[in-house]
Amino acid sequence: MQITDTIADLLTRIRNASTAKHATVDVPASNMKKSITQILVDEGYVKNFTVIEDGKQGIIRITLKYDENRNSVITGLRRVSKPGLRIYASCEDMPKVIKGMGIAIVSTSKGVITDKKARELNVGGEVLAFIW
Repeated sequence: MQITDTIADLLTRIRNASTAKHATVDVPASNMKKSITQILVDEGYVKNFTVIEDGKQGIIRITLKYDENRNSVITGLRRVSKPGLRIYASCEDMPKVIKGMGIAIVSTSKGVITDKKARELNVGGEVLAFIW
């Protein structure tokens, strides 16, 4: 089966696994997904991830993070820029997710970074997703 929007697939798999209270979730690997997952680890939304080589494209195994009451740390994920409608933002128009409580993941010329880092580096780009 061909998936046209691989980033939406990644976010949906994470959302479904955290709703079902799974410890880990497996996602087909790509460099874009690795960089998005690295941002999730750096911002504290997931514990860690490992890349498992399977002779083809590989698999990213993401270990999800829960609080002491077994509630997911991620309360929401939303895909912003879709293949049918790309959303771009300059550094001045960079969106703030829940007044700075969440993060926006942005694909820029400096790589895939958060909205805070994009403002710091004074670059704009494609707004991939909101996470809170």
